[in-house]
Amino acid sequence: MVARPYVLLSAAMSVDGYLDDASPERLLLSGPADFDRVDELRAGCDAILVGGNTLRRDNPRLLVNSPGRRAERLGRGLPEYPLKVTLTGSGELERGLNFWHTGGARLAYTTTPAAERLAAELAGLAEVVGLGERVGLGAVLDDLGARGVRRLMVEGGSSVHTQFLAEGLADELQLAVAPLLVGQAGAPRFVGTADFPGGTSRRMRLLEARTVGDVVLLRYAPKETAS
Repeated sequence: MVARPYVLLSAAMSVDGYLDDASPERLLLSGPADFDRVDELRAGCDAILVGGNTLRRDNPRLLVNSPGRRAERLGRGLPEYPLKVTLTGSGELERGLNFWHTGGARLAYTTTPAAERLAAELAGLAEVVGLGERVGLGAVLDDLGARGVRRLMVEGGSSVHTQFLAEGLADELQLAVAPLLVGQAGAPRFVGTADFPGGTSRRMRLLEARTVGDVVLLRYAPKETAS
């Protein structure tokens, strides 16, 4: 049996639990030191995953920005950039998004009914894989493991983070908590409503807490319970 990747969830949020505000412009929650930390995390992973809603909302590139880190990857016989992965149940992703035109290889998981249409839209830009009637995270991890992905970084958004945690598939959670309050109706939160493993009384094991610039980095092991 092929091993699934180690799954690391990464997010920056406000003190009151928001990933962004409700304005059209992206709210920058982190500072230079934390952006560099995330760049280092990306460079150490085989693949980076983001949900289709986040692609449409934020239009991210998801690159390793440091030339030195990219050179170090090449020196280890790895691609210059990690594989970029997205999930979309609807298959509605336009080929003009930054995600398809930057970095290295790109992979989109969708439903079997939507796969043919999305493959036509992204022809020459990404591989498209249909996973049946729904995009199940277990099937995604199995396929990534078969492709040699050993370490997967998940960068959102809210629905993707919620699903990984609710299904007990996250091995590590890294939260950068910014000294901001958002409090706006319609702004996206870190996670949504779900039945999380263990319920409201279960306490995850804390791996680390430290400051990075003016944010606080919290690292948890979601599959482990605090002793």
